[in-house]
Amino acid sequence: MGDEVIIEQNGVELSNVEEGPTGKEKIDIEEDESAEDRPAWDNKIQYLLSQIGFAVGLGNVWRFPYLCQRNGGGAFLIPYLIMLVIEGIPIFHLELAIGQRIRKGSIDVWNQINPLLGGVGVAMVAVSFLVALYYNVIIGWCAFYFFNSFQAPLPWATCPGNGTVLECEKSSPTAYFWYREALDTSESIENGGGINWKMMLCIFTAWLIVCVCMIKGIKSSGKAIYFTATFPYVVLLIFFFRGVTLEGAGDGLAFLFIPRVEKLADPIVWLEAATQIFFSLSVAFGGLISFSSYNPRKNNCTRDAVVVSIINSGTSIFASIVIFSVLGFKALTDSRKCLQEFQVVMENNVPDFANNNMTVTASNYMDLWGTYNTTDTAVRDFNFGYCSKEGNLNNAVGGTGLAFVVFTEAMNQFYPLEMGPFWSILFFLMLANLGLSSMFGTLEGVITPLRDAGIWKWRKEFLVVLLCVVCFLIGLIFAQYSGSYWLDIFNDYSGTFPLLIIAFFENIAIVYVYGLNRLSDDLLYMTGSRPNIYWKVTWMFLTPVSMLVIFGATIYTEATRTITYKGWDSALGQVVDKGPYPWWGEMMCYVLICLPTLFIPLVFVLRLTGLMPYRGETLKAKQKRTVPGAISKQNLLKMRFSDLKAHSTEDSDSVKAMLP
Repeated sequence: MGDEVIIEQNGVELSNVEEGPTGKEKIDIEEDESAEDRPAWDNKIQYLLSQIGFAVGLGNVWRFPYLCQRNGGGAFLIPYLIMLVIEGIPIFHLELAIGQRIRKGSIDVWNQINPLLGGVGVAMVAVSFLVALYYNVIIGWCAFYFFNSFQAPLPWATCPGNGTVLECEKSSPTAYFWYREALDTSESIENGGGINWKMMLCIFTAWLIVCVCMIKGIKSSGKAIYFTATFPYVVLLIFFFRGVTLEGAGDGLAFLFIPRVEKLADPIVWLEAATQIFFSLSVAFGGLISFSSYNPRKNNCTRDAVVVSIINSGTSIFASIVIFSVLGFKALTDSRKCLQEFQVVMENNVPDFANNNMTVTASNYMDLWGTYNTTDTAVRDFNFGYCSKEGNLNNAVGGTGLAFVVFTEAMNQFYPLEMGPFWSILFFLMLANLGLSSMFGTLEGVITPLRDAGIWKWRKEFLVVLLCVVCFLIGLIFAQYSGSYWLDIFNDYSGTFPLLIIAFFENIAIVYVYGLNRLSDDLLYMTGSRPNIYWKVTWMFLTPVSMLVIFGATIYTEATRTITYKGWDSALGQVVDKGPYPWWGEMMCYVLICLPTLFIPLVFVLRLTGLMPYRGETLKAKQKRTVPGAISKQNLLKMRFSDLKAHSTEDSDSVKAMLP
């Protein structure tokens, strides 16, 4: 037992014999005791791995390298790191802090802050649900490639039919396998074509794995996260050592990191840096709030926010090194293959070239073409698309094109060739694990709020199974032959623009409605220190202003362009522009943007008019009925004397005397 401390406050004598929260705390220690039956993480490592697994996803591996390459290489890291500091880390910290303090899912968190803001939590649940629908489809695609990797040679190593399949001959074995064998994609979104049973089975498998891993909540997903969050780093490390030892890896890394400073003058570069930081950290989904709600209140969430954010960005940069070392090797290999093919054409069709034992090189092939293109048709019509190493690197792609076409083609050329299945198994198992660890957090952003808000009152296992079944059935739209077009719509519109709106309201609600002073008191209680000037400036000014700028730029960009899509042309053997979406496809884009965000004003109006009253207890109500906690000597050591005045204005000298 600690020494008893007695302080007189407004004529009332308060006492406590143990260390307790400060008098400015809005929730008494009794509230902590009432939440003892809440599930908890086994240990701090399990919690951090879950947050890292949720934040680090597929976008770190297949989107960041593409953006970095397209937007100035090393120069792109400048706006990226700036946006990380003024936008990413502050919002990430807010979600960890508010979840840990209130210890509820996203719906109840916002109801307790202010019932008028309950729509923010509902919007988070809606976004998480929509993203989960398509995100697990990508895991199903990885499963399809993983299962097909247990054979040698790999089925995408060569074209089938000994040159008789024109679609494959006009494209490449990997592109043909992806668009025809895996997706069997239709010519347009308007041609659904029925269900692709192979994809349906793989998507079902993905949902079955997620269901099994999450059936017991964080008790089961927390165990799985030890593997799903760490295994991708093991694979990335293996690919790193393999990649940097490949011939041409230096060219790829130079292309990636040599800064093209002139790109910094392009506002689109800053916009893409901001959005990449924002979305790669998985803020505004509600999953971060749910995960942190299972923490004890006495936990340094400030340190957690900084550590996880830095690991997330560091993973993006490290993955870029891996990706572009391999792409540099592929660019060099493709260039040599193209030059060798031109060498054969010249030898067979230009006698002077053959008689003089001339050789085609990277420096002279265009001169040779200029000299002899008028004398022979085969020379004139030769396709030099892959002869330039720099051009090959310029054509680097992101997303599914990188994972299922470009990178798989590069792995086909790893020596020894007999190791192809090994590299393929590792790569797609890594992608699947990246997706699974993110899926755990995404679904937790749906399950925890529904239970905490009392919307679901039965066993959690039933909710997990029901949610997975419903998502699988709705997700059959992605198992159609036109499924890849639908996935692009969901990927481009459900998990991008709505998150920006939600995070903006989240920032304003916590800092200006809940109050920065109250948040500061909470952080003092949870971490032992108040937020410094960096946190205050970003929360109050820099973060909301940066989001408003992105918001305005996004609206302008979307309003001034026609929504179009790309698709596979089987006759040409390549991806082509399909033009604008049909009217119902364009309407779906707007529905995915508006549906989650409409809950914010809808709940506000319903609560304001009394049509949907909140029957729970808000933090303000708890403050009124709760006697402020007293101060122990241990807490006195952590507080400034100016803070103690809130406890006793009449006896401040006696309090001051207690300080060492």
